[in-house]
Amino acid sequence: MSKNIVILGPPGVGKGTYAGFLSKKYGIPKISVGDLFRSAIKNRTELGKRIKDYVSSGELVPDETVIELVKNRLKEDDCKYGFLLDGYPRTVPQAEGMMKFKKIDVALNFIASDEVIMERISGRRTCRKCGAIYHIKNVPPTIEGVCDRCSGRLVQRSDEKPEVIKNRLVVYREKTKPVIDYLRNKGLIADIDANYDIEDIDKIIAQCDKYLQKLT
Repeated sequence: MSKNIVILGPPGVGKGTYAGFLSKKYGIPKISVGDLFRSAIKNRTELGKRIKDYVSSGELVPDETVIELVKNRLKEDDCKYGFLLDGYPRTVPQAEGMMKFKKIDVALNFIASDEVIMERISGRRTCRKCGAIYHIKNVPPTIEGVCDRCSGRLVQRSDEKPEVIKNRLVVYREKTKPVIDYLRNKGLIADIDANYDIEDIDKIIAQCDKYLQKLT
């Protein structure tokens, strides 16, 4: 039986990390809608050209365009036995659109307190030279402020400052609440406590396993 999984959660909750673990464990691809956007734009596909026009003008990519992009990706052979979809659906129309072309088995909704998320995001540091990412507590560089890989300077991105993070969390909740409510009403939401530190990631993955093993 396939495992068609949607990954939900606020910025900084660790969705990408958890999805990476689950992808390896269950042998299904991790699909990021952000990556699909970038790939379509880079490859200059018809969809990519449309997406670039919206992004360049600062507009949101319309639901029907996002749905078409995701639909095309999920038709590929590596999705035959399931997938982990990160960054979709972001609106109720996107969720409704997906239900028409692909059944969702479960939506893993990762939850953490604002304090935990603030600490995770505000502690990130990115190398200006090679793009490597560190965390002042969880993954610190050998020398403070200096990249281990290329000796570049580590900086805090403007969207990772506390006042900006607070706003990002407000926007996330306003925009995704209707989607979460919609999926919960369908009996698809599985709430996952993601307050644990990275060294206790097994406790987060174990919660996911509890739901995913029922799909076998």
